[in-house]
Amino acid sequence: MSDLNKLGLAEARDMLRKGETTSVELTEACLKAIDEADALNTFVHKTPEIAMERAKAADVRISEGDAPSMCGLPVGIKDLFCTKGVDSQAASRILEGFKPEYESTVSQQLADAGAVMLGKLNMDEFAMGSSNETSAYGNAISPWRRGNEDTPLTPGGSSGGSASAVAADLCLAATGTDTGGSIRQPAAFTGTVGIKPTYGRCSRWGIVAFASSLDQAGPMTKSVRDAAIMLETMCGHDPKDSTSADLAVPNFEAMLTGDIKGKKIGIPKEYHMDGMPEEIESLWAEGRAMMKAAGAELVDISLPHTKYALPAYYVIAPAEASSNLARYDGVRFGHRASLAAGDGITEMYEKTRAEGFGHEVQRRVMIGTYVLSAGFYDAYYNRARRVRALIKKDFDDVFAAGIDAILTPATPSAAFGLGEMSDEDPVKMYLNDVFTVTVNLAGLPGISVPTGLDHQGLPLGLQLIGRPWEEGDLLNTAYALESAAGFVAKPGKWW
Repeated sequence: MSDLNKLGLAEARDMLRKGETTSVELTEACLKAIDEADALNTFVHKTPEIAMERAKAADVRISEGDAPSMCGLPVGIKDLFCTKGVDSQAASRILEGFKPEYESTVSQQLADAGAVMLGKLNMDEFAMGSSNETSAYGNAISPWRRGNEDTPLTPGGSSGGSASAVAADLCLAATGTDTGGSIRQPAAFTGTVGIKPTYGRCSRWGIVAFASSLDQAGPMTKSVRDAAIMLETMCGHDPKDSTSADLAVPNFEAMLTGDIKGKKIGIPKEYHMDGMPEEIESLWAEGRAMMKAAGAELVDISLPHTKYALPAYYVIAPAEASSNLARYDGVRFGHRASLAAGDGITEMYEKTRAEGFGHEVQRRVMIGTYVLSAGFYDAYYNRARRVRALIKKDFDDVFAAGIDAILTPATPSAAFGLGEMSDEDPVKMYLNDVFTVTVNLAGLPGISVPTGLDHQGLPLGLQLIGRPWEEGDLLNTAYALESAAGFVAKPGKWW
């Protein structure tokens, strides 16, 4: 079979177990697809030697009959995850040449399970962006096109390289991270599945930090079943991460029955935004009809503080970013600016950061430093933290009233063209996160499921938000939605 790279995780795993293919063959198919897809600019550090070495080792494990679900399956790793001896740049010039001496917990868990790392994936610099246009490597490009147009489209951000690579069948799945929607928005834009687990479900150790109280890793896959398989491997308690939850990880795949009869699905009135495109409204209505047809009960709910989520997020996230990014000073690792005679340490800091950080990162660091400064700490940062607590309480109240999951749009539009969102008005770009940031602020699990196409043939997704720690139940609800939607569209190959 020459199209092995087009398989999902579940199909490939089953073929490996039956001896119908090998990890080496799967890996070779993906490496060939990657080499033919430079036009997409998704894989920014290719690791074919590591991939083949791991594939051969996985084949031995499988032949011995003692292999976990992910064993032998080729995946891409977002450049935010530190990978031992392999460039880990977070798509920033300031980390140019940085090769860590350690492995992030999540990528180590995948390696221990026998997953094959194909390379590192493009992303927005330090995960700050919604379009993958802030990367030091240049834009990642979506494999999708609008009708017969040649306009290059965004794969979303910040996990744009991951979404594009999975949608274009360059890998079977990929890791992503989600701080305000960075897994779910790119998944919706590319017709893939992306789940952000509950905050603390996956270890953050070894993942380059953006906003520590919001960041969470998760899988980006071709189906809900694949998401369940990969998420189980990525989860688990990690003593190296103080926010990691010491909870047993269930077999998520075994929970996919598709039976949601009697489940209460909340429909929040606040997500009916002014000016929302008709196609998003009708997609959401179709999603509600699908849930009802599957036996779920639809309940109108209110999340009254939703309208404050975006401004609160854009105070809290930059504040934490300004603190986290203070370590990049040109002293210990990464880029250091050339200094003139007489320059001292202050000049070295200033020049290094001016050269190393891109405009969006500089913008957010400045916002964050401002809101944390003495005269504005209470007016901005503390007020945003109080709003965050109210947003979390909104969700707590709804779940306490018996709601099992909440159905919303994933994005306010389909993918837009690269360069169409002007840098002169960053707020336009920030509005892309309007449906997703509440989930991060409340620390809840959320998943984007592809459910339809817009009038130009581009994918659209719906989001399901679940109860904390109940990813299994959320995945099952998503599985029912996926089955009802029957989304099978793939981008036509132009690259």
